[in-house]
Amino acid sequence: MRTLYFDCFSGISGDMTVGALLDLGADESKLMEGLKSLSIDGYDLEIGKQLKNGIMGTAFTVLLENEVEESHEHEHNHDHEHNHNHAHQHTHEEHRHDHDHQHRSYKDIVHLIENSSLNNKIKDLSKRIFEVIAVAEGKIHGKSMDEVHFHEVGAVDSIIDIVGTAICIDSLNIDKVLFSRIPLSRGFVKCAHGVFPLPAPAVMEILKEVPIYYSDVTFELVTPTGAGIVKALGEGFGEPESAAITAIEAIGYGLGKKTYEVPNVLRAVIFNEKKTSKDSILKIETNIDDMTPEQLGFVMEQILETGALDVYFTNIMMKKNRSAIMLTVLCNIYDKEKISSLILKNTSTFGIRYTEMRRQILDRKFIEVNTGFGVVKCKVGILNGTATKFSPEYEDCKSLARTSGRSIIDIYHIAVSKCMENDIRHNIL
Repeated sequence: MRTLYFDCFSGISGDMTVGALLDLGADESKLMEGLKSLSIDGYDLEIGKQLKNGIMGTAFTVLLENEVEESHEHEHNHDHEHNHNHAHQHTHEEHRHDHDHQHRSYKDIVHLIENSSLNNKIKDLSKRIFEVIAVAEGKIHGKSMDEVHFHEVGAVDSIIDIVGTAICIDSLNIDKVLFSRIPLSRGFVKCAHGVFPLPAPAVMEILKEVPIYYSDVTFELVTPTGAGIVKALGEGFGEPESAAITAIEAIGYGLGKKTYEVPNVLRAVIFNEKKTSKDSILKIETNIDDMTPEQLGFVMEQILETGALDVYFTNIMMKKNRSAIMLTVLCNIYDKEKISSLILKNTSTFGIRYTEMRRQILDRKFIEVNTGFGVVKCKVGILNGTATKFSPEYEDCKSLARTSGRSIIDIYHIAVSKCMENDIRHNIL
């Protein structure tokens, strides 16, 4: 299993992330091609190897129209220990450019992404990062996610950083993403809303439940984009389990824009890891006694559309012998805020319970088998390298039952028997 580990000893921002991923070997041509499919212009990119405190890495910079000429005029007047580009991903204190930093809403940005030619995995990951930030910004400013108008995060360079990160992740064929503990700084920073304390309120909101520690640094180490990337991508935090690592495959460094005694770089490592069928998920529960079945059904549909792992209702008896329903949602930990907000907004409940749970799952593959009446897609469960379970897709079986005149039970059993044939078992594994 290819695992990507971000060692954030000097913080994280969008440009540092893209730089580190390119340094790891992400396909630069795919990055450029994917970014061109966005309906955004008025910018140029600078990508190149540089030294930062003696460490060679990749600098990724988005130059807006008025900065391109300025950068070219000055690029030869700086030594290689400093990043000569003027545009910074979206560190607040350096975001004082008025040109092209239009205020885009979350819906505007989703529209840009959806109307691009990017594949669905890249689109979903990009939207997930923006959604994490939108939820946090909305809470800070007392607005719903759809009402949030981004300032720094709606700017051209930040959209490029976030979508660029998703493109690079897809290019590297990563199975799992881990982060170290995240360092936070102290002090104050100027942004579109005025002077804010460090860490910026949106960063603090995003990084809830993410392991952090405070450093002595007095400038911004973690930007909202960087925090959004951490929350949206992170499947685990802290040091990787050394026993699971079999070999380090590649190491990359993405260069930041600051120069101080600690190298302002983001280190990214790809290592091969023993695949495990165990992970952590979140159970969200609440009791409801004053909604109709139709209303609850609509809520279930909405939750499933967010990507929840499962949603179900349990009949319960509450105080004074009132019959009620317990709503239970199983989801990935990083979807906690999104699903919680949806439940609180769309149900009558006044509170939610959380339980973090460990689970063990079978490895899964999908195959297609010919039943003699048509093709059925089947999910295969694999335990310790052995195919142990076969589950035909219901819609396929239903369709063939209608067209063939056979019962759905017959179609189901034929599909399972085809899965169990020795040649198919061999191809599965």
